Amino acid sequence: MSAAKDAPPPLPEPLGVEVADSHTHLDMQDGTVEQALRKAAAVGVTTVVQVGCDLKGSRWAAETAEAYDAVHASVALHPNEAPRIVHGDPDGWSRQDARGPGGEGALDEALTEIDRLAALPWVKAVGETGLDYFRTGPEGKDAQERSFRAHIEIAKRRNRTLVIHDREAHADVLRVLREEGAPERTVFHCYSGDAEMAQLCAKAGYFMSFAGNVTFKNAQPLRDALAVAPQELVLVETDAPFLTPAPYRGRPNAPYLIPVTVRAMAAVKGVGEDVLAAAIADNTARAFDY
Repeated sequence: MSAAKDAPPPLPEPLGVEVADSHTHLDMQDGTVEQALRKAAAVGVTTVVQVGCDLKGSRWAAETAEAYDAVHASVALHPNEAPRIVHGDPDGWSRQDARGPGGEGALDEALTEIDRLAALPWVKAVGETGLDYFRTGPEGKDAQERSFRAHIEIAKRRNRTLVIHDREAHADVLRVLREEGAPERTVFHCYSGDAEMAQLCAKAGYFMSFAGNVTFKNAQPLRDALAVAPQELVLVETDAPFLTPAPYRGRPNAPYLIPVTVRAMAAVKGVGEDVLAAAIADNTARAFDY
């Protein structure tokens, strides 16, 4: 990869209306939290939701949200983390050392810790949880679904927002939400469904958060979904350091690039960027109850 490919993209033109990045991973990005927040604020991104994917990341999210007013935390075991806890992770793929199988008891212990973190006042959400059939094969499905159901229960009992990771598992995610009863505030992070699913989500009152991949050439189904999603249920996110919007795809993503995605979304919705930014700001505050 060339140096230019590694280099952070330039700061975009600031937004006229301040917005929030509804889903980011500051612990996976270069630089300090202060630097990330300062760059983001310079372009009108004044709030971020820091999302945990495992116990270590969830503890870090909670500590960071306690330390910074501009940060809210979400805590969870990522759908791919649950099978690794139960069945082991010999490759150490998930930024942790190789792990042996811990069984159901280890998953219960981890969920107990997520529940403890979810009770903290600066933790606004439980997630990202859900189902991921892209990376986890059939042998991991039971652990994923059990973990997902447990996270839904925690979110409802703690009155926290539920943040959903749904990868190649749309029908089952919607089924589990129906069976368990979704929390009052439910967010589909990095929305990946089509327009038909967007209408189902809208009917259920679920928020849909769009990431930089809505700008990708091959993402017409996502743009079609955004077009039909009610404006009052639309959020924006980076999922940084992943999913950097075009024309910077492949370079490191960060909250300061939110304006690029907001402008692309406004074009799809056929509204002015200030109008959409104001709606997103209001929606994110409602979605995460801050």
